[in-house]
Amino acid sequence: MDIHTSADTSADAHDLRHHGDAEVRDEKLIDLAVNVRTNTPPAWLRERIADSLTGLAAYPDGRAARAAVAERHGLPARRVLLTAGAAEAFVLLARALPARRPVVVHPQFTEPEAALRDAGHEVERVLLREEDGFRLDPATVPEDADLVVIGNPTNPTSVLHPAAAIASLARPGRTLVVDEAFMDAVPGERESLASRTDVPGLVVLRSLTKTWGLAGLRIGYVLAEPETVAALERVQPLWPVSTPALVAAEACMSPMALLEAEEAAHRIGVERAHLLAGLAEFDEVRAVAAAEGPFVLVRIEGADAVRDRLRSLGFAARRGDTFPGLGRDWLRLAVRDRVTTNRFLQALDQALLMLG
Repeated sequence: MDIHTSADTSADAHDLRHHGDAEVRDEKLIDLAVNVRTNTPPAWLRERIADSLTGLAAYPDGRAARAAVAERHGLPARRVLLTAGAAEAFVLLARALPARRPVVVHPQFTEPEAALRDAGHEVERVLLREEDGFRLDPATVPEDADLVVIGNPTNPTSVLHPAAAIASLARPGRTLVVDEAFMDAVPGERESLASRTDVPGLVVLRSLTKTWGLAGLRIGYVLAEPETVAALERVQPLWPVSTPALVAAEACMSPMALLEAEEAAHRIGVERAHLLAGLAEFDEVRAVAAAEGPFVLVRIEGADAVRDRLRSLGFAARRGDTFPGLGRDWLRLAVRDRVTTNRFLQALDQALLMLG
């Protein structure tokens, strides 16, 4: 594995602010670029959100939602901070924590590094390699790093790292940030650290936007030691989470909702296996086979041209070259239902023939 140090975004070839929604904006394409579950939010959740609109005259009160999140993870409420999506938490961490040597494990969601850079931090990268299956080797993280950020399962590789390997990164004086935005798409949420209180400096981030289709509502949360929660809260704007988002958070913590999310995670696993089996039929395509999230990462020579061809055929795929550690031969594909996947595989066949 390799460690790469970079402190200047302008000198970096990767567009850290590019996200999957840019692939489908202003065009009617079948969306494989954004990892939000299709056919969401469900009707019962839309109704709960709609009912909350009668209370918009009052300022948001997050106590019930905070208590619901705490109960769901078996934690005291003082270890929970509600945020406007998990992305807000990265900004709060960058602003609140006086990191001297922050390290981000890549390839992964680029917003943590972008937020750290914007806050004036020099960021070092640990680059996980394709030949190692993009798996974490804790020994590659610098011993004196006082802030370490890693995703699990990691976007865009879809690799699920063992909880023990991530927990081994904890050190006295180090903040260990684990982005678990897609953990609820993993059956049983195995390898999650969300409920752990025995890992010093642990900060776990969760998002409700992916599984529940709430990207436009912006709701997520932080699980951390009370002192860290308090530090983040001090730099957070007043009333950062709207009443409809708070109502959605509370609703998504219910036993019924957790059961629905678990069932969805199992369906995603079945559909992901179907997608991977279809991709394996193409000699030109190499997928990260250890995928455990609601998306897969694939390598195709000339992937940028393939992506353009797919667009002409009605499909949007997420470009991979904006992720540090990847290049122009990578695409990320969201897992969809079987009918959509079969149509996509036919389009991919056509796109590859066009280039051949």
